[in-house]
Order: sequence, then C-alpha cells, then structure tokens
Amino acid sequence: MSRRTPHSRNQRRSVPARNPSCPCGLAETYEQCCGRFHRGEGAAPTAEALMRSRYCAFVRHDEAYLLRTWHPRTRPTRLDLDRATRWTGLEVLATTEGTPFHTTGTVTFRATYAGGSLHEHSRFERADGVWVYVDGDVAA
Repeated sequence: MSRRTPHSRNQRRSVPARNPSCPCGLAETYEQCCGRFHRGEGAAPTAEALMRSRYCAFVRHDEAYLLRTWHPRTRPTRLDLDRATRWTGLEVLATTEGTPFHTTGTVTFRATYAGGSLHEHSRFERADGVWVYVDGDVAA
C-alpha cells in the first residue's frame, strides 16, 4: 500500500462541507432551528420564527406541519404541494408585532425558488397560546 503525497497525481480534491445552516436562513442547523418545531419539540416563540419554520416545511414538503400551524378558521382540508418546486432561499423583509408579548403579527418575506420568487405579507395570530398562520397577500 502506498501513501499519497501532496504532489501525487491522483490526489483527492477536498470538497467544502455543505453549509449546515437551516434552510430558513439562520445560522443554526436545521435540527437545532426549525427541525425542533417540525418534530413537535415546542412551538415557535414568534410570528417570524413560525414563518421561517413554515418555509422550511415547504422546502421539506412537510404538509402535516403546514396544516398543524395554520389557523383553524382559514386552514384548508389538505395541501397539494408541488414536489418539483425547489426552494432556494428566504429573505425576511419586515415584521410587525408578533413577539411573545403580542397576539397578532405580520411578516413580509420573499421566498425564492428555481425559476422565480414569492413575495408575501403574511398574518399570524396566537391560537390557544401558540402562533399560527392566518393568511397572506401575495404581491405581484
């Protein structure tokens, strides 16, 4: 068995590690960030945290989480997510209220996907003490 030297022709190229940050754009790993909400380990503490976790649920095609975090008043009976959609990024543009001290809040965001983007102003409320998505206005 021979050892490869730094000058060896068949030397392996180092491949940079995949960025372990959460798809929602925060620096934590998915498991530490939105994954814990998806697994039911607590609820999102703010409207923005819920919106970020819902974006991740779209990335991961987690229809159950999306329905579970939708206000019962506006929740559809089912979702038909397009599994071909490849979400590529999230940018939070603005938030109003939505902290642990509020009962309502809004988040305006831009979510990009292969071939386009979605710009939405979303409304959130607390229902039974937890943040839920109510509805949103999609910008043209």
